[in-house]
Amino acid sequence: MATRDVYERQFDESCGKSCGDASCPECGGQVITDAGERRCQSCGLIIDGHGIDRGPEWQSFERDERKRVGAPRTPTRHDHGLATEIGRHVDANGTPIPGERRQQLSRLRTQHSRSRYQSSRERRLAHGLDEVRRLAGALDLPDSLRDQACRCFRSAQQADLLPGRSIEAVAAASVHAACRCAGLSRTLGEVVPLARVAESRVRSAYNALNTELGLPAKPVTPVEFVPRVADALDVTDQIRRRARSLAEASSSEWAHRGANPHTVAAACVYTAAAERDWPLTQARVAAVSDASVKTIRTHHQTLCGEDWERQR
Repeated sequence: MATRDVYERQFDESCGKSCGDASCPECGGQVITDAGERRCQSCGLIIDGHGIDRGPEWQSFERDERKRVGAPRTPTRHDHGLATEIGRHVDANGTPIPGERRQQLSRLRTQHSRSRYQSSRERRLAHGLDEVRRLAGALDLPDSLRDQACRCFRSAQQADLLPGRSIEAVAAASVHAACRCAGLSRTLGEVVPLARVAESRVRSAYNALNTELGLPAKPVTPVEFVPRVADALDVTDQIRRRARSLAEASSSEWAHRGANPHTVAAACVYTAAAERDWPLTQARVAAVSDASVKTIRTHHQTLCGEDWERQR
């Protein structure tokens, strides 16, 4: 087999350009590829341009060292992560910086930190994004939800929803909004203790985000809270499956009544445990679901009545 049958493209070492078997549609000359574009070598016709660079995104000046060209853009920083940072003790090659040079870099670092924010608006944005990242890390949220919460905070600032509201409240509302839009079962009571602001302020900020930004928030059903309540009460798998079936059968009914899905899920777990004579008290279920004993009892009686009606 000839070499040209295996390698369809050749490389001209004299000019650093790749050549192929294609011919120019205008003059029939040879087509070469140079700097990401295909052109005719004879008449100069550009056949194809803006080619995709499929090479590595790192640059290497030595054989064993590969240096990336920079960090990717991220919505979690006010400058999208494109700013530079001045080192402290060593330079880029790892060499210790002498004392005089270190003092100069300290003064440059101070000036750099002062000029990092061009306006008070950017300073508020940076503080809010830091708060969103802190809440997302405390709640152990994935990076996709963290980025979505940061975008929500940016949208809130662009819509002028920050005046009259604290940055911490809007940041907590953005995290809660990202969870609601993704259908994640995170209640406002889980976000508020970490937000260091009152629940009423976070709820007011979330209502403003939902109204002004038109968030595609998904309704939370009791089915999503059943595994969490079952894990907290340490019940058997049979009770889990029975509680899930009760929650699925009554989700539409409870949604129209406006009941708290967390307490409905707790009542479903208690009802499934009572059917199998599992030692579980209403007080323990109420403590896990952050509800009153009367609420658990009322939901349990309603579930028993609906189940009896379905069996009839």
